[in-house]
Amino acid sequence: MGHWRSWLARLHDTQEVTGSSPVWPTSQAAQWAACFVGCLSAPLQPPLEGGGVHTRCGARALLPGRTPEVARELLKQRRSDHFALLVACSRRYGAGVTRFSPLALIERVGNRLPDPATLFVLGCIIVLVGSAAASISGWSVPHPSRPGEFVTAVNLLTISEQRWIWLNVIKNFLEFHPLGVVLVAMLGIGVAERTGFFAAILKLIVLATPARLLTPAVVFAGVSSSAAADAGYVVLPPLVAAVYATVGRSPLAGLAAVTFGIAGGFSANLLITSLDPLLQGITLAAARLVAPEIDVRVDCNWYFMIGSTFLLTALGWAVTAGVVERRFDRATVDRHIANAGIEATGAQALDREERRGLWAAVVVGAITVAAIMALILVPGWPLHGSYEKLPGRMVAVWTDALVPILFVGFLLPGVAYGIAAGNVRSDRDVAKRMGESMASMGTYIVLAFFAGQFIKWFERSNLGLMIAVEGVDALKQFELSSHVLIVAIVSLTAFINLFMSSASAKWAILAPVMVPLFMGLGLSPELVQAGYRVGDSITNPITPLNAYLVVILVVARRYEPAAGVGTIIALLLPYTIAAWVVWLAFLLTWNAMGVPLGPS
Repeated sequence: MGHWRSWLARLHDTQEVTGSSPVWPTSQAAQWAACFVGCLSAPLQPPLEGGGVHTRCGARALLPGRTPEVARELLKQRRSDHFALLVACSRRYGAGVTRFSPLALIERVGNRLPDPATLFVLGCIIVLVGSAAASISGWSVPHPSRPGEFVTAVNLLTISEQRWIWLNVIKNFLEFHPLGVVLVAMLGIGVAERTGFFAAILKLIVLATPARLLTPAVVFAGVSSSAAADAGYVVLPPLVAAVYATVGRSPLAGLAAVTFGIAGGFSANLLITSLDPLLQGITLAAARLVAPEIDVRVDCNWYFMIGSTFLLTALGWAVTAGVVERRFDRATVDRHIANAGIEATGAQALDREERRGLWAAVVVGAITVAAIMALILVPGWPLHGSYEKLPGRMVAVWTDALVPILFVGFLLPGVAYGIAAGNVRSDRDVAKRMGESMASMGTYIVLAFFAGQFIKWFERSNLGLMIAVEGVDALKQFELSSHVLIVAIVSLTAFINLFMSSASAKWAILAPVMVPLFMGLGLSPELVQAGYRVGDSITNPITPLNAYLVVILVVARRYEPAAGVGTIIALLLPYTIAAWVVWLAFLLTWNAMGVPLGPS
């Protein structure tokens, strides 16, 4: 012990006290270790003039910004504060403590993986081999909703399945759900962005939102966006990242905060969303398998989801401020902002052209909203009422028309802004901006092609369904208390969500097994559904099968061109871990207190 400590101390003395260069190359990590051990081997020195405390390595970051008198007093109290020394030594080398954190390691390892498109190709290969292995081994599970039937793996390497793969390449691509949503919406959003409408809105947001409340406002907006289905994924991430860049804060931190709100808080809202009737219908059908007279209301989880909205807003705020933003030093933030060509100007007043353009956009936007609301609310008009999308499943017309509504809702105000501000002079300018918007989506289209193949192949193989059924069956082997059962529901759902991202499709598979099973163990169907919703949401931000993950990655690469899957996972993993602990504890406490989950 003494030998290596002495050697590091001597190395430390050579490099820091004399100021000379080392006689042999050393890594930054070795320098950091030498600095830290060298500090531990010598007492702290009196404060330097101008504040701060210098140690054997000359690090000044221990007590920055203190007067000599204050620093001297604090020094007496912190002579043995080795962690503070570690912080000082780390900053001495410009590394920042977080560079040695698990998140930094996850990011580095994740970004060393191949390009995301290549990862989806590898995923396709794994599905091919896995489906063949599962089929040859004879693996089968009982069908969750058809008694007496079994589900077996489909071998995608057989001739018939290979034919299906070849014949469905284009269909798989076109049916990749976010593709149409993103491209059609971006036609309108691109015009709004390139006419300067978004830039003016950014200024307005920065002016209207107090700096300290920006993060909670962003997370709350993300959670609330689930009222508009998946629209939040398309609209909010690029807007919020740009807002953070404009005020000089980390755009990737803003991106992480709003993504957590959208994905991690997908099940929470102040309103009843389109997800509620979808899940309620499945829960009711499953509950009536064992209790034919039972009723489950559409708003059976409403009170809990309202409480969860405020809980997740506070949680997202705390994780963003306490973990995510601390990962980026000033130089990194400035580099990210410069990469996007954004000036961190902070709050600036709107100029004359911007004010004129915004007034025009507000007027046209109000007329557009009024017209769309009339189409939805007036009986007999195109968007009024509901239709049978699938046998026995009624869906509101306007919810399935949300993408063209977004297109019109951004296009018309964007054009109005451009005309009033002098940025649009003819229809050619509008078409040109649409073309520029589509040109910027090239990377996304490549990712979407391979992601679409992987998701359809995985679905076709039945592997996801079989993994889900096996997980539920495993719980039947244990006699668990109600609290442990809730933990099991949430954790199992969170794990399965890594392989199956669709909330309604996953619940259609799990509910016929989970609801009767847990009702027999004393849990209400409303509580089982609430546990499912928590579990389904908490791993949404990091599941590779989240179809909108590629959208988030495209936004991240605007600020950090080297960003990869590891960057996104490292950004969002702290939120997932925190939500898993805090939101689950919230549900357990809610249930223990006997508070109704929704109207009875």
